[in-house]
Amino acid sequence: MSESQKLHLRSAGYKRDIVTSASDTATYVDRQSGTPFQVVGQVLPLASPSDLPWSEDNLRLCGCSREQLVQKDINDCPYCDRRVPAAGSES
Repeated sequence: MSESQKLHLRSAGYKRDIVTSASDTATYVDRQSGTPFQVVGQVLPLASPSDLPWSEDNLRLCGCSREQLVQKDINDCPYCDRRVPAAGSES
């Protein structure tokens, strides 16, 4: 699990888009065309300790009063810092 931010990169000719964990200060070049990639935006959610995509199958409720959705492989809620209940104990 990583805390790195995923960025949406687009080649200068707008022929290819990629999403990768990247530094926004580094220069990335498309291997096929040789054109540099430009940072188009950051992928939501912002840096998270989980690498699971935010989809219905990978989410569960935190259990705190905010009832926030978190990825299934996270042990501590990023919103309230409390331990997330075990996946089988949800009602």
